[in-house]
Amino acid sequence: MPAKASRAAFGEALLDLGARDERIVTLDADLSKSTMTVNFAKRYPGRAFNLGIAESNMIGVAAGLALTGRIPFACSFACFIVGRFETIRISVAYTNANLKIVGTHSGIAIGEDGYSQMGIEDIACIRSLPNIGIVQPADELETKQAIAYAVEHQGPLYLRLTRQNLEPVCPPDYRFQYGRWLVLRKGHDVTLIGSGGTVFNCVEAAKRLEADGISAEVINAACIKPLAEFLTDVLPTPIKRLGVHGFGESGDAKGLYAKHGLDPAGIAAGVKKFLHR
Repeated sequence: MPAKASRAAFGEALLDLGARDERIVTLDADLSKSTMTVNFAKRYPGRAFNLGIAESNMIGVAAGLALTGRIPFACSFACFIVGRFETIRISVAYTNANLKIVGTHSGIAIGEDGYSQMGIEDIACIRSLPNIGIVQPADELETKQAIAYAVEHQGPLYLRLTRQNLEPVCPPDYRFQYGRWLVLRKGHDVTLIGSGGTVFNCVEAAKRLEADGISAEVINAACIKPLAEFLTDVLPTPIKRLGVHGFGESGDAKGLYAKHGLDPAGIAAGVKKFLHR
């Protein structure tokens, strides 16, 4: 299976699911070509709505459709989604609307578009709200299964997707389970927990660490909520968080991952420092 962006896998899954469930509708804020709902709109024009550059209105309309029995997917860049936090708080979380919010172009790997287009704060904001689960798939296989699950899930979900292509990491017989993490590689010295675009880098970092005599377990944390609190609340253990400190910036995706220590070499170096090796 070749590398594919999770937004592209989402668009493909939506076409298939839409053929089987007429309750599914899409809403976009003038970005359907970027969020990959454009083909759904062409095939089902009566079930696709472009609200223009008005994301707050899009979320409000989508919540209304959800409360009347539809299964709406409201889509935009992750950074634009989280900028409408108040609307999500009242119209989606408070009402527990059966709305699937899709944030594409997440993280720093969108590269040259720069910080203004990078969804970095979205997880922190949305996970603070009751009722809304957060799912960030790591490859094409997991994305398509997560979208199928989203249709069946009762209640709001936030689906965090990438623009960059994702290398396959899940085994062919993988089955997505909401609230569960997947062990991709066993190890006994340290555990690398990645989500979305960084999972493949964790796998590659584990190979580098193995060459240095460090056995690294790798876990794919596709479900960020509910479960993110598990390690600290149930199994207290020393944790080192690797991520973006400060703001993003314009640059190529590989260079930005390297700068923030999220490429395989940077992850491996962070582990060694954490273990005092």
